[in-house]
Amino acid sequence: MRKKSLLFILAVFAATILAIFYISPTDTNIGSGKWRLGLDLVGGSHLVYEVDMKDVVESDRSTVMAGLRDVIEKRVNLFGVSEPQVLTARSGESYRIIIELAGIKDISAAIKQIGETPFLVFAELGERKTPIELTTADGRTISAVATGGQQTFVPTELTGRYVKSAQVSRNPTTGRVEIVLNFNEEGAKIFEEVTARNVGKQLAVELDGNIITAPVVNEKISGGTAQITGTFTLKEAQQLVQRFNAGALPAPITLVSQQTIGATLGTDSLKEILFAGGIGMLLVMLFMLLYYRSLGFFACISLIIYTALVLVVFKLLFTLTLASIAGIILSIGMAVDANILIFERTREEVKKGGPKHSAILEGFHRAWPSIRDSNIATIITSLVLYNLTSSFIKGFALSLLIGVLISMFTAITVTRTLLSVFMKEKKIKASLTN
Repeated sequence: MRKKSLLFILAVFAATILAIFYISPTDTNIGSGKWRLGLDLVGGSHLVYEVDMKDVVESDRSTVMAGLRDVIEKRVNLFGVSEPQVLTARSGESYRIIIELAGIKDISAAIKQIGETPFLVFAELGERKTPIELTTADGRTISAVATGGQQTFVPTELTGRYVKSAQVSRNPTTGRVEIVLNFNEEGAKIFEEVTARNVGKQLAVELDGNIITAPVVNEKISGGTAQITGTFTLKEAQQLVQRFNAGALPAPITLVSQQTIGATLGTDSLKEILFAGGIGMLLVMLFMLLYYRSLGFFACISLIIYTALVLVVFKLLFTLTLASIAGIILSIGMAVDANILIFERTREEVKKGGPKHSAILEGFHRAWPSIRDSNIATIITSLVLYNLTSSFIKGFALSLLIGVLISMFTAITVTRTLLSVFMKEKKIKASLTN
């Protein structure tokens, strides 16, 4: 048992050392990934678009907004923006899309790419040497020839301007999820002609030049209504419907606000908050050393492991903002609260007499209900904040949630294993006896 515990601790130490090198800001760190910093730290652009919903029925507006957000997120990724902030907002009858582009310098190119209404077109297999002219939903004329894999899809005259709506339905016979498309009167005629000449062939649907689905036409379809069948999950079908409705939007999105945010304030704030976080962490470690002595030393080791693991998770998966840094620093203080509860419970057991290692085990056992309940309360709070608040608070809630989860591992598992491997009876007694 002791051998397994020692191997576990060695593995944790090795992972921590690698983590420290990985998160190091120097060029010699392991791994080539860079920190993804938010708009408040590196500067960038803040854009607000207004969506004209006057021709969209009330029941479809939320779907259209979700589809637009999905399309714009894909456009933002063309600029290499990690974790783009694309939010939707509504105030009365005003619908807006808020976009934050961290680190983007060419604001004109971003506006040109983002500010166009999503363009949806149906494309058939074939060859075309010259582009064809197509009219978009907002009246723009573009030239288009699209390709997909080894096959060439040629845009037809059927575009999103002829799509009245798209919905998810379930086939009453097979029980499979389907997508139902409805065309307007003019679109129904064009769709009938397109399907007539493509029976047995694929008919691709493209949004902003990307194929979102390419079903096979089984027969000529009349009446302006069509079903797209397949092995869709409900989530996949809903996403396709959102994209159909976004591409069929009969009005453009309009840029109403544009701000270029400098990074000077963010850089200064970053230095100050990192300095404050470092001082806070040192003070917490000093308190643990002075009050709990050798036991506090192992708590400090757990705290260093905790900090390294949290930073690795953020560097690998998330964008670092001032709000998320604040959440990490707050969770540092919370990371040792479990150790304090455990040590105090252990002290009570030591005063009763008996083997000291048994006192530690009993201390962990008695402290666990309090640790569990307090951390569950924090987790629930973090989830509520993340799901019901704005992006700034979301970053704080996410970092706090990750910090709590990792702190439960380091404070319970790592500290306990360290004590069982390295602490001796006399040291335990000296550390816990006033």
